[in-house]
Amino acid sequence: MNLLASIHSPSDLKALPPGDLAQVCAEIRHAICDQVSKNGGHLAPNLGVVELTVAMHYVFDFSFDRLLFDVGHQCYTHKLLTGRQHLLPRLRQRGGMSGFPEPRESAYDLFTVGHAGTAISTAVGMARGDTLNGEGWSTERQSGRRTVSLIGDASIVNGVAMEGLNNAGTLKRQFLVVLNDNGMSIAKPQGAVSAYFDRLRLSHTYGEFKKRAKEVASHMPGGEALRDLYHRMGESSKAFVAENHWFEHFGLVTVGPIDGHDLPTLIDFLNEAKHFDRPMVLHVKTIKGKGYSFAENDATAFHSPSAFKIETLENEGCRVEVKKGGRSFTAAFGEILSSLMARDPKVVACTAAMPDGTGISKVIDQFPDRVWDSGICESHAFDMLAGLAKTGWKPFFAVYSTFLQRAFDQAFQEAALQGLPVRLCLDRAGLVGGDGAVHHGFCDIALLSVLPKACIMAAMDEPSLAACVEFMNNYSDGVSSVRYPRENVSTRFTENSCPPYELGKARQLVGCANPDVAILTFGVCAIDAAEALDKLNGEYAVELYDGRFAKPVDGELLRRLLGAGIPVITVEDHSIRGGFGAAVLESCHALSLDTRLITRMALPDRWIYQGERKEQLAEAGIDGAAIARTVRAVVEGSPLCEASPAAVSVS
Repeated sequence: MNLLASIHSPSDLKALPPGDLAQVCAEIRHAICDQVSKNGGHLAPNLGVVELTVAMHYVFDFSFDRLLFDVGHQCYTHKLLTGRQHLLPRLRQRGGMSGFPEPRESAYDLFTVGHAGTAISTAVGMARGDTLNGEGWSTERQSGRRTVSLIGDASIVNGVAMEGLNNAGTLKRQFLVVLNDNGMSIAKPQGAVSAYFDRLRLSHTYGEFKKRAKEVASHMPGGEALRDLYHRMGESSKAFVAENHWFEHFGLVTVGPIDGHDLPTLIDFLNEAKHFDRPMVLHVKTIKGKGYSFAENDATAFHSPSAFKIETLENEGCRVEVKKGGRSFTAAFGEILSSLMARDPKVVACTAAMPDGTGISKVIDQFPDRVWDSGICESHAFDMLAGLAKTGWKPFFAVYSTFLQRAFDQAFQEAALQGLPVRLCLDRAGLVGGDGAVHHGFCDIALLSVLPKACIMAAMDEPSLAACVEFMNNYSDGVSSVRYPRENVSTRFTENSCPPYELGKARQLVGCANPDVAILTFGVCAIDAAEALDKLNGEYAVELYDGRFAKPVDGELLRRLLGAGIPVITVEDHSIRGGFGAAVLESCHALSLDTRLITRMALPDRWIYQGERKEQLAEAGIDGAAIARTVRAVVEGSPLCEASPAAVSVS
């Protein structure tokens, strides 16, 4: 009997006898692994929290109680238990299940969340709000809402999580933080806090806790009130109250670590935590990738794999083959950085928990004294690199565009304001496909362009990425950045040598006599524009340029084109507000050029959700077909709304 198919809501799960839950967990693991193998997705993180999620839904009523996810990529089991099994076959695809909590899908998801460290703070806010509304749970109000936050994958070290813990300890009501401690981040976790948890997992055993339980009670924070709560706790929780645990310094009673794959134990502890009317941390030890040896043995590779195939071979066991695509910008960047560091001993680099995702895992192995993984701490990483720049080094920060947002204050205060040349290599810029809105890199130009002397660039292919990194290495006036997508590199323009980057100079890709229109692109949109020219098949005389710089833009080129009355179409995969096209308009205004000849194509002022990147480009109206329609509309003077939903003219 397929038990999972019979679960349409958590109430169906609660109706099952405890003895059936192990089968439910096995079926969930199979469903997740089967689907991720077809389309890709977050595998190892979700396999590791199956029992924990089942136990939480078995004990709490999250149709009423509050469940807040941290990072969010550990939510697949939660979604399968809350009425969304029918969405799983289109995981991370248009019209299917988002890979992150998504309130548009279900009332069980309270926030759309894909960045680390936020769950404790949002949970504190909801707990305070429920209390103010007279709806919060307490021993006097047994019918009230309880609050649970699930944090894991080493995001507890994030600065926002620390701030949340600091405030959570001041609550005077039930508040449960479940720490999913799998000994991993996306890669191996970094720093003193992760080392502390390593020691804790090794040193604290059930026997040690049991022997010292009474002594612990006398030392618990909070005086008589908490000691009284201790005496009202069940024996199992008493035995695992952790004396001098790190969290107790924040005013949170800490229980654990306990086995996160032992369902009866989890249910017992959660039932006791459910009736504990002070802030508590339940420290749960899990195995990332649990249930599949290939994921357990290489949780980093199977954190978020592309599609893969599992083969069972006689006498060889299980073999897993991950489907390979072309050469990615990420892989290209890793090799480019490695080459640069071999040539220039002053170059140093850092990533924030993304050595594989940013392509520098091998660079860390090659230069262990000059490359660091800071853990999920983008703000710290940026400030550390500013310190390195101040002492004469050449720092590069390999970071996703979407996570750069978390370090903007540091970009402003510790780098740009000081005139320090911190170099940003922004992977996953623009539309990112299956990860959807939480990970789109849509505002990096807008953020960085306000910084004086910032130099903002984009790469359209591998040779231009290499040229850009070389330029950044020699740029010392301020912060510099290069953006590139989660995409394979194109060879469309690699037959001709790539000229070096010159500050504020665009590159002509396609020229012609007496052009009807000029397309000025930023980054990989040049490849989409070239596709548009193929579709137009010589119907119009079109010049194509790779803009290269969003700050400063090529004013001389704009003066030449607009001065000759040639319409200009700008194309970018960034928000239309504050992006490359906006920078072109500002430059034209400063040069007293006719901005009515400018048409901008960019990401529209609305959210674009998960799907294939090509689908997202089409939805945004910036794919090759939309660019071709816009060229036709501009040349023939037809309405732009019929050409592309993203095209905006200035009149």
